[in-house]
Amino acid sequence: MKTVAFVSLYDAARSRMAAAFFEAFTKPTLVRAISGGIRPLLWTASDVIDVMAESGFDVSGQPRVLSEDDLKRASMIVTVGEAGWQPPPSVRHEHWDVPDPRGLPMPRLRELRDRLRRRVWRLVAREGWYKLQPGAAFPAREQRA
Repeated sequence: MKTVAFVSLYDAARSRMAAAFFEAFTKPTLVRAISGGIRPLLWTASDVIDVMAESGFDVSGQPRVLSEDDLKRASMIVTVGEAGWQPPPSVRHEHWDVPDPRGLPMPRLRELRDRLRRRVWRLVAREGWYKLQPGAAFPAREQRA
């Protein structure tokens, strides 16, 4: 199984949000997401927890450090915002310039959440890792009179 690591400096907002969307969009037998930081905080920002809960996601877990082994075993590393380090050269890497959500008012934080959701969806679609929903994969036949 492939692993995509979403990495930020603190793992308190952007990387956690991206990983939550990724897990929702992907087929779990193909790929999974992990998130982490280089210097994680002891908590996830409460406004981030609230804005993600509005979309049905729970990102309230404690931020974590990704080990060197986690990063070397990843199929892809996505750095979100300033990560403060260079990923291993042997691992595919993307950098997403996503603004820091600290101190943003809720309407701007919602915009950031939605922008991140679209970015994650483009990655998942490009790689072919998405879940196929029966209704989306097989459109209903037109009713004939």
